[in-house]
Amino acid sequence: MKKILLLSDTHSYIDEAILKHVQQADEVWHAGDIGDLNVTDAIKSLKPLKAVYGNIDDAKARQEFPLHQRFTCEGVDVWMTHIGGYPNKYDRRIKSEIYNNPPKLFISGHSHILKVMPDKTLNLLHMNPGAVGKHGLQKVRTMLRFTIEDKKIDNLEVIEFKK
Repeated sequence: MKKILLLSDTHSYIDEAILKHVQQADEVWHAGDIGDLNVTDAIKSLKPLKAVYGNIDDAKARQEFPLHQRFTCEGVDVWMTHIGGYPNKYDRRIKSEIYNNPPKLFISGHSHILKVMPDKTLNLLHMNPGAVGKHGLQKVRTMLRFTIEDKKIDNLEVIEFKK
């Protein structure tokens, strides 16, 4: 079993409250718009990190992290990218790939809007953890925590912080 902490859109912001949740996870996944790499360095100093770069990320972040990550965790095929859209409204840049080769779990960030929704057509689960940074219009900063075990995604929790 793996305990996953999923976050996005930190926009250079990290604090002890976020890092407390990092310490409770087995792995941390960051769905882009990292900002300053001090954010990912702080996370990596505590736990294994998988991340993608987002549209605000500079050349350093783009050298360290890919645009897309496709990997398997506990038997679940995961695809993480920053700008991906959501079921029935996938971004045009990934639309043909997701229809031709859908993952079991599709993760994106960018919108700053927390969404967890199934795509019954493609038989996948979409997650967007919202934004945990302080930059943006979101009124509540959010992250997601869940477990993956034996090809099953379970124990999904929303973590909220005041802006």
